[in-house]
Amino acid sequence: MSLNNGQTLISGGQDLTRNDSSSSRAPWEGARMVLKPSTPTRKPKPPNPENAITIAVSSRVLFNMEREQQIYEQQGMEEYIKYQVEHETEPFSPGPAFSFVKALEAVNTQLRELYPESEELFDVVLMTNNHAYVGLRLINTINHHQLFIERFCMTGGNSPIGYLKAYHTNLYLSADSAKVREALEEGIAAATMFTPEKMKEVSETQLRVAFDGDAVLFSDESERIFKAHGLDKFFEHEKAHENKPLDHGPLKCFLEALGKLQKKFYGKGQRMDCPIRTYLVTARSAASSGTRALKTLRSWGLEIDEALFLAGAPKGPMLEKIRPHIFFDDQMFHVEGAAELGTVACHVPYGIAQRVARKGIKDK
Repeated sequence: MSLNNGQTLISGGQDLTRNDSSSSRAPWEGARMVLKPSTPTRKPKPPNPENAITIAVSSRVLFNMEREQQIYEQQGMEEYIKYQVEHETEPFSPGPAFSFVKALEAVNTQLRELYPESEELFDVVLMTNNHAYVGLRLINTINHHQLFIERFCMTGGNSPIGYLKAYHTNLYLSADSAKVREALEEGIAAATMFTPEKMKEVSETQLRVAFDGDAVLFSDESERIFKAHGLDKFFEHEKAHENKPLDHGPLKCFLEALGKLQKKFYGKGQRMDCPIRTYLVTARSAASSGTRALKTLRSWGLEIDEALFLAGAPKGPMLEKIRPHIFFDDQMFHVEGAAELGTVACHVPYGIAQRVARKGIKDK
């Protein structure tokens, strides 16, 4: 298995297809057709950024731009822009973040039905360092796929990271690990998104988000004990500190934002039918070190719908059953394992694990 520059886990260069569909046709094969530029006339008004949960996504994770990226890297900016302009009426096919964004929009639809005047909604911002000349193709693609994305930030080759705070960003997803690290250094929840060779079908009516614990939701305090002193000392440390909450990790604020919207559904009697479901998928053992994790979440006033303590077992098979739209982990080993079984996985480059050399996969 290898990882190309478009952050795609590939084997033989195949296109993304459904892994368990009886049809041999790719689910978005029709997106390759030539289209005429169009502007939908009925779109919801975007919420005020100060009230919304803002998800910033790069164009390379929202859409499949592998071919275009190769042109940029091999032939330079001018040929890249020329190619984009020449193909601006051809829509991009969906990328790894596409199903996640569609799920966000499905949640928004239900929130608008329950709270017509509320602006506590998801707001997706396309954040890209593309040249503005490429903007027309992106707009045509968004309209073709009927996505509700009205906020763009195209920086013409400069890093878009400086704009994230201005957009009140709650989560930033990119295929560029350097930009993700830069965002994390600015205190913004961020992750590098990878594309499995074959993505599992996911729910169209319920947003499912899975998190690792240490160095993702929580700080890397316990991970540091494990790396420095081994498993037995780790268990001793967790037992001695089980009533002391862990410090927050880089994705805690995103779980908090999801919980805020979940409570709006609970307030309408929809706890059992909530269109947002969250999962903790951790290598911790339940009896030996799970208590501190759960007590930490409780101390924060946060709920997690399902908690899976795997005691070091692989996460991929469990994620295959959950079928989340997105999974966050700080270790590339788990990201790769999840992707091998069809889960869209994101790497959070935070904490002590980043100092350990990664094997079997290149993080470009």
